[in-house]
Amino acid sequence: MFGVVFGYATHHLDERRLGDVAVVGPLTPGVEWGRLWQMARHCGRPTAGETELAQWVLTQATRAFVCGSDRIAHFQEQGWKLEPGGKCVRFNSTYANRDQLWTGNMAIDGLAPDQISERHTLYPA
Repeated sequence: MFGVVFGYATHHLDERRLGDVAVVGPLTPGVEWGRLWQMARHCGRPTAGETELAQWVLTQATRAFVCGSDRIAHFQEQGWKLEPGGKCVRFNSTYANRDQLWTGNMAIDGLAPDQISERHTLYPA
C-alpha cells in the first residue's frame, strides 16, 4: 500500500454550502477506488457494516488532512473530478462535518507525476 496517493476533497450540494460531501479516491494510476474499501475492511472491525467502513475511510482522510505532514499534498486552486462508477454512502447523521462519502477514482487538473509519489501519500501503510 505504501506509495499509493489518495485525494480528499469536499463537495457542496448547493450554494449555501450545506450538505457537505467528503470525496476520497486514489490518484495513483492503476489503483482503483475499491482499494479504500479493502483497507477499511482489513483495518476496521471485522463485523463493520458499510456505514462504519465509510466512517473509517473518512476518519483516515480527515486525520491525514488535519495532522498534515510531508505526506500530504494540498491543492488549493486545482479542480478535481470523480470518475463514474464509485460508491456513495449517506450517513444517518453528520459525521466529521460530512453528510455523505463519495469514493471513486479521482483526477486533479494539472497534477504532475512527481506529485503522486511516496512523499505525498495521504494514508501511509
